[in-house]
Amino acid sequence: MQTANPVLSRIDRDASQASRAGTGFAYDEGRSAVASAQLGEAASAPQPATAGDAGIYSGVQIPAPAGQRVAFPDIMAKTAILFAIAVVMAFVGWQATEILTGLSTVLVFGALILTVGLGFANAFKRQVSPPLVMAYAVVSGFMLGAVSYWYNQIALAAQYEGLVLQAVLATCTTFGVMLLLFGTGIVKVTNRFVKVMMVAMVSYFVIALASFVAAMFGVGGGWGFYGVGTLGLLLCIFGVGLAAFSLMLDFEAIKQGVAMGLPERESWRMSFGLLVTVVWLYLEFLRLLTLIAAGRE
Repeated sequence: MQTANPVLSRIDRDASQASRAGTGFAYDEGRSAVASAQLGEAASAPQPATAGDAGIYSGVQIPAPAGQRVAFPDIMAKTAILFAIAVVMAFVGWQATEILTGLSTVLVFGALILTVGLGFANAFKRQVSPPLVMAYAVVSGFMLGAVSYWYNQIALAAQYEGLVLQAVLATCTTFGVMLLLFGTGIVKVTNRFVKVMMVAMVSYFVIALASFVAAMFGVGGGWGFYGVGTLGLLLCIFGVGLAAFSLMLDFEAIKQGVAMGLPERESWRMSFGLLVTVVWLYLEFLRLLTLIAAGRE
């Protein structure tokens, strides 16, 4: 399952390894079904992964036994849980940063480091861990609240109100639009789409890293390349667009994961992948709106 989301790419790697070596989570879940069939019990036969309209999947996937396969309601329920946790913790993060104003920088960067650390831990963990996934939701939510308060203060100093609400609405609207475009087939996730997205994401990561280094030397008023006039705004818009279209990759990965009959526990990984992308999208909107606010002075 090819996806630029490092979280959901774990599913692709495991499925590919299982098809080549006969081992992995898909094989482990499928063995019980095969054993039952050999004993004369009802069991589903292994099915090949289908490419569907997009044609971006390959390899043979042994589905989990019937009744233990991931379904869209499972993913929706897990996603709702993670997003609820993140929202609650965002309020906590906002309040904590407001009360401990003198420690705002420590809170923001500390939460960012923990968020990235837990993100990588979940992304590279072979066996998905629901508690670890929920821990990411807790920390990332706190981080979003702290960062939101920080950016909101910058906007208020420039007499720009409603920054956070606008970022939230923009994120929710973009999520809905991307889901609509994907569901109606207006935008299809093809091999070319995936390749272009991966090249764009790697390029953007390199630029963002260089911008971070430049920001430490005062470039763009401390914003790095993002604070360099029109070029900075265009870079912000590009980041928003990249994060938005990354949702397409997540939707396709989820669709094919369900079609492949992955184990039900993988619903946590899929929901986690969506949360990672939405967090990224919100941060991109927040930065874009903050720079627009700062530019109005």
